[in-house]
Amino acid sequence: MSLSPDLVIHCAGPFQNQDYRVAEAAASMRANYIDLSDGRTFVTKFADAMGTAAHDAGVLMISGASSVPALSSAVIDALLPRFGRLEEIRMFIAPGQRAQRGAATLAGVFSYAGRPMKWLRGGVWQDAWGWQELVRIDLPDLGWRWAAACDIPDLDLLPVRYHGVRTVEFRAALEFGIQHFALWVTGSLRRSGVPLPIERMASKIDRVASLLNCFGGERGGMLVSLAGIGTNALKTRIDWHITADRNHGPEIPCMAAILLARKMAKGELAARGAFPCMDFLSLADFESEFARWYMRTGIRETPW
Repeated sequence: MSLSPDLVIHCAGPFQNQDYRVAEAAASMRANYIDLSDGRTFVTKFADAMGTAAHDAGVLMISGASSVPALSSAVIDALLPRFGRLEEIRMFIAPGQRAQRGAATLAGVFSYAGRPMKWLRGGVWQDAWGWQELVRIDLPDLGWRWAAACDIPDLDLLPVRYHGVRTVEFRAALEFGIQHFALWVTGSLRRSGVPLPIERMASKIDRVASLLNCFGGERGGMLVSLAGIGTNALKTRIDWHITADRNHGPEIPCMAAILLARKMAKGELAARGAFPCMDFLSLADFESEFARWYMRTGIRETPW
């Protein structure tokens, strides 16, 4: 069977250990390409790996059309004019317990539990460990949760994009502390050298985690917290958050791909080549999708 698509959207994760064969196949058919990857290496190396093929095919190829870096960078771009100097970016994603997770999603996050990664803290690249680095955070509309370090493309992309930023961190905040404790213990064992291929057990772990659904909620959200010197020369923190009810949180990672596909269909994206998903969507572009799923957003500014 011969295929000649105009657009290929790659949703088949986890992307943490994938190669670029789907993107290569799209380029060979001269098809535009979008993926929903949040795999750090996959997204950050995408432009170098696929740039020549995309240019030769005359197509646009975008990686990371997901909550990160597509939405996260759009939020930061929208708030950036309120800073004279941006110094700190901290991000949190907080899923509702009852939201559908999927084995691929869990396999992706389990793949870096207890494994080292680098993030920028205080102007220095430091070692962090997946699902370690626990902090307690008060999330708008969600309350207090534990949050643990996750390995995402933004940790590499944002320090380059926003010159002068000294800290970039990302954490996930699950609804129940017992889940964080279990992941922390598992990560600690792997960190100490115990070979635990928990990503292979993602389906079974998902079934066990689902036993807590009757105690959990349907509300999730995302927080992007920026700090630095405001345009008023005062030390300022600005937090942007989104809250999703009715188990609609998993719609957020899909929004960027939908919006990009619409722009491509209308001929609104003239660029050709391979890129991470930054600069193609503004925060305003997301507003229609937020409204479609009855999501609430808010901005809070406080002294830092």
